[in-house]
Amino acid sequence: MELITVRSFEKAIEAHMIKSRLESEGIPVYLFDEHTVGLNPLFNLSVDGIKLKVHPQDVDLAQEIIEDFIHAPHENSKGEPLLCSECGGADFFESYQSMKGRKGFLSIIVSFLLGVYPIYYRTVLKCKSCGNEMEIRHDES
Repeated sequence: MELITVRSFEKAIEAHMIKSRLESEGIPVYLFDEHTVGLNPLFNLSVDGIKLKVHPQDVDLAQEIIEDFIHAPHENSKGEPLLCSECGGADFFESYQSMKGRKGFLSIIVSFLLGVYPIYYRTVLKCKSCGNEMEIRHDES
């Protein structure tokens, strides 16, 4: 059974979101190296990420669905488009791991001294236009 890698991911949650979307369209999907990366995020470099694979006949449709999913505009809980508070842009890096601030700086120092993966970061949306970081809020009303 031949499978083709359509995309690779750094985080399991991203891989599972796309996997669920493709399966809802009737495309069988397989994830490889998910547990390897889960053991230690640094293994991501050696195994080239969590690989999402499909059958050869499903590659074109899967890529189209993934592109539509990834490029869908961000929306708040009211269904309104989410815009950058600084420049008004609507294109963001999702799940950006920010280490700005005192806690982030302290985390970098501790991580360097102990030789461990950074122990603190905030997950934010980062505007691709101006670099502004915005908190991800799920309780907007």
